[in-house]
Amino acid sequence: MKTANLIFLAILTYMMGISTLVAAPKEVSKISGKIEDQKGQPVPFANVALISPDGGLVDGAVSDEDGNFLIESTKTAKVNLVVSSIGYKNFTSATFDLAPGISKDFGVVKIEDEMTGLDEVTVKASRPEIIIEADKTIVNIEGTVMAEGSNALDVIGRSPGIFVDSEGNINLNGRTGATVMINDRPTYMSATDLANFLRSMPADNIKSIEVINNPSARFDAEGAAGVINIQLKRNSVDGVFGNIQVGGQYNGQFAPNAGATLNIKKGKLSTNGTLNYNEYAVFNDLEIIRNFTLEQGISNFNQDSRINSRYKTPSFNGSANYEIAKDQNLGLNVQASSSTDVNTNQSGTEITNPGQTENNYIESSNDSKGTRNRLFANLHYDAKLDTLGTKLSADVDYTIMDSESSSLLDNNYWTGNNPSNGTNDKLLTLNDMYYTIFTAKVDFVKPLKGGKMIETGLKGSWVESDNDLDLSRAQEEGPFNPDPNSNRFIYNENVLAAYFTLKGAINPNLSYQAGLRGEYSDIVGNSVTLNQVNKQEYFNLFPSVFVQHKVSDSYQIVYNANRRITRPNYRLLNPFIYYIDPFTSEQGNPHLTPQYSTNFEMNHVVKGAYQFTIGYSVTENAFMQVFEQNQENRTTTTFTDNFDKTKNANFRAILPFEVKKWWNMSNMLQANYNQFKSQIGQEFLDVAQVSYMARTQHNFTLPKGFRMELIGMYLSPQIWGQGQIKGFAWVDAGVTKSLMKDKLSLSVNGTDLFRSQIIRAKIDFADIDTGFRQYRSNQGVRFTLRYNFAKGESFRVRSNSGSTEERNRLD
Repeated sequence: MKTANLIFLAILTYMMGISTLVAAPKEVSKISGKIEDQKGQPVPFANVALISPDGGLVDGAVSDEDGNFLIESTKTAKVNLVVSSIGYKNFTSATFDLAPGISKDFGVVKIEDEMTGLDEVTVKASRPEIIIEADKTIVNIEGTVMAEGSNALDVIGRSPGIFVDSEGNINLNGRTGATVMINDRPTYMSATDLANFLRSMPADNIKSIEVINNPSARFDAEGAAGVINIQLKRNSVDGVFGNIQVGGQYNGQFAPNAGATLNIKKGKLSTNGTLNYNEYAVFNDLEIIRNFTLEQGISNFNQDSRINSRYKTPSFNGSANYEIAKDQNLGLNVQASSSTDVNTNQSGTEITNPGQTENNYIESSNDSKGTRNRLFANLHYDAKLDTLGTKLSADVDYTIMDSESSSLLDNNYWTGNNPSNGTNDKLLTLNDMYYTIFTAKVDFVKPLKGGKMIETGLKGSWVESDNDLDLSRAQEEGPFNPDPNSNRFIYNENVLAAYFTLKGAINPNLSYQAGLRGEYSDIVGNSVTLNQVNKQEYFNLFPSVFVQHKVSDSYQIVYNANRRITRPNYRLLNPFIYYIDPFTSEQGNPHLTPQYSTNFEMNHVVKGAYQFTIGYSVTENAFMQVFEQNQENRTTTTFTDNFDKTKNANFRAILPFEVKKWWNMSNMLQANYNQFKSQIGQEFLDVAQVSYMARTQHNFTLPKGFRMELIGMYLSPQIWGQGQIKGFAWVDAGVTKSLMKDKLSLSVNGTDLFRSQIIRAKIDFADIDTGFRQYRSNQGVRFTLRYNFAKGESFRVRSNSGSTEERNRLD
């Protein structure tokens, strides 16, 4: 495939562009000490830097788990030692002379807790640290037990208000469709590919996760559920650091993983690259019972299936940044991934019919395989235009993706106890998809008098997708003949956007941010096979408002409100028909229109540690999966349609506690009220229910380098459109052992320890009577062995010529 060739070329070019020289030995100076807070507790992972009088970075390091730091340098300069850490005031020493060969011990450096201001509130009562800003919540996971031995999807699922289901779908505050970004840039992946990509990303490489429930006008209006932004670690001092890790997971099947990260910085040039390989193996035990009401009575379908799936995902993420001048930077980011999957589905169905003495049977196998390749390139520029903080930035993104998949559905039918007298048919499905996405944007920030600030920008995106679905059927041992449901679908989407925001303070205790975003959309869907063209053209305004009120030193309130849009996934607009089994099919809907949501939230923060959040959202034309049954031929069809209106009201409480110095716990309780209203066929759906989600997370720091994490989760019964889902709970646990002065760590994690993450659901609406039971082999054990390395001035960068909403709407 052409995308696979481009991926290989991108990685090869990037790697060839990075080289280092070993410097001649120099006499080394050593600056050391230990960082403690006001209570005498060590402060781990604090930034320790040697800063020249003009503000330039001379050298630096990061404190270890016990707060100790050591800076080794070969430079000569007048410097100040500056210590900074989230939640603490900066410490700055007196100026001293740095020269090769000196040794200076600062002893214990005390840093004070930072007083929370209007811009942010730091929750420090538990680890990981949580910082609450006016428009987002930052979960700082760097150096925590939460990060070790886990992957990016794991830690996202443990962040405030987020739940990741067994299939990897991300829900934020009870809503689906969250936008996931990496270092402020969209991922441009389908939900399935995104889950596999995040599973391949070690959490140890993540600095923080930003949870943005109601994004400001600066973000795309796309995505009703908000934004999750993953910030990766970056090298801020000259030298080289990185890690190598290997591991695997066993849940009835073994799936290995491995990865390496290398960061190099020398002067004005910094580069980093991460190469990961991850396998994800899962079996899915699925039971479905369907009842059809006929004139003669009830016909019952009882189906048992075992689906075995294995995903293999190698991925690469590389970036380079060059400091053109003191306040200007030019950067390049390349992401490449290739995911392959193999699935085998064996199912048996027993059919009882009224007035029939012998039962009918269907035995089906559905073997499928697929390959998806993705290449993303970003070129960005940013500049500070003056000393007041005026900034200009520009980004250009280009993404190409292709996908090939094939499946063979083989069905055998018989009556009674003699399968040899049955009949057979086959359905072969071939599906090729290709996508290109090009986006360009520019942002401008200008401080004004009186502490105010304006931000404005423009963005354009151009998307083209080509989906070719080829179906053919065969009876008995006969040849395959074309099926009339084959279809080629071409989709084009152009979106032009502009935004403006104003940020300021009314008084020392009351600050605000208000913005307005306008988006023009031009969409054309062309079913070449059906000679059917659907056009949509619309312009929408998306306001957003944030207010932060400091009621007292121990109590603050953050209010926010906005309007969002979610455009249909490209694939769902394709009028395809995909057969899951002989009696179950999925089809696309070319008449889907965008959904619009209006969202409100009020977040109370007490004593800088406890959060109580109330939220409310109304969504018009909401996307929901709809089930329809044909009673006569006893078939079930699923498709995505626009519901008239859905409502969600939620309450979330986050309660962190320090039980002991070695035991921190964080508890979260979330209550959701969901209401669904829509006309479905001849019937009107009007249902509502209150549901709950509770999570307790315990982190233990144990003697001899051991750390442990224990997580319990409960989901109460809930409704989702036509479906009713029963409650379930599960427990995860993990332990980490540090070795070789924290250079080596071994982590062992157990998931779903009691095999209780079983999903049971029922649809009882109009003439549909269907029940489901599913277990996805969540019980398992995962181990990770990780080695960290770091070198300072002995490594140098010689040169770098490396190939240096749209997003998850592809599935």
